[in-house]
Amino acid sequence: MQKVVPFVDLKSQYQSIQPAINATIQNVLNEAYFVQGRQVGEFERQYADYVGIKHCIGVSNGLDALRIALSALGVGVGDEVIMQANTYIATALAVSAVGATPVFVDCNPDTYMIDTALIEGEITPRTKAIMPVHLTGCAADMEPIMDIAQRHNLWVVEDAAQAHGTFYKDKMCGSIGHAAGFSFYPGKNLGAYGDGGAVTTNDAALAEKIRRIANYGQRVKYEHIEKGVNARLDTIQAAILSVKLPHLQAWNEARAQHAKKYDELLSGVGDLKMQKTPTGSTHTYHVFIIETDQRDALQKHLAYNGVNTIIHYPTPPHRQEAYAELGIPAGRYPHAERLAKRTLSLPMYPELSDAQIVYVADQVKAFFK
Repeated sequence: MQKVVPFVDLKSQYQSIQPAINATIQNVLNEAYFVQGRQVGEFERQYADYVGIKHCIGVSNGLDALRIALSALGVGVGDEVIMQANTYIATALAVSAVGATPVFVDCNPDTYMIDTALIEGEITPRTKAIMPVHLTGCAADMEPIMDIAQRHNLWVVEDAAQAHGTFYKDKMCGSIGHAAGFSFYPGKNLGAYGDGGAVTTNDAALAEKIRRIANYGQRVKYEHIEKGVNARLDTIQAAILSVKLPHLQAWNEARAQHAKKYDELLSGVGDLKMQKTPTGSTHTYHVFIIETDQRDALQKHLAYNGVNTIIHYPTPPHRQEAYAELGIPAGRYPHAERLAKRTLSLPMYPELSDAQIVYVADQVKAFFK
């Protein structure tokens, strides 16, 4: 085994901004306002400005962001929410958490985004919302999705957990649908040092309701006007995110340069196929994915030679035991299931060096030789 190339390197990023991070954490400790401290509101305003949206509500994680957005829109028991089949299970769990049923559609085999041509075929009288997923750092094709939603009087909740800074045409992901959920899990392009999330919306009344739901359903302290939950963004995490946000654009640009180098080095190697960026979308490369029929053997080869990789995602939600009651047979969503067997995510983070990228590419080439 040669050098080790981690899948992500959170230590390197922390070390690059260590003085500012340590200082902001110390400020929170000094003020001792650990829940709903001033830093939460400051970050919410900063992130709303960044996304180009009127309202941002910090919450505990990305799953809660989607769950609370759906709940605030009135999605509940007996309703259906349409989403793509090739997503992380959290997208579906948010729907289940409000008592609704996830309805899956297949994806485009080249871009991995939801196949918008299949959405209307899944709409029933029970359909209440569409939840497009901006996957891997790309944007779903939002224009036809919003058109479909308008025609059928449906809500659109963007799952923007992997799309910090991604644009769809002239709008940033998280500013297009009726609401959007973000995750600030540590490995995201904008990651906290623990769990965190946010909901964004342009609707002031909806934003107020989302904020209430996330804080015990309170209008003011001890006045609970609905059955809420405890899903608030921690003050320390908000402070950390405020330090990191000004760096996000440069970090995303670094990811794009790394992806360009991967593309150049791996073009024409074996049976490799790379994800295509959808028309109208930028790509912020939350992950860099390759496809091959020899995925599992390649992953073992890379691991032996010190290259850490991840499979996103080996089992789609509809094939998980948790959703066995839906009775969806294997092969129902062929493109999603094919990707689950073929895709492999290579190391991708802003601090990745050219030498590391070359080493990873060399190991991939060695496998196919």
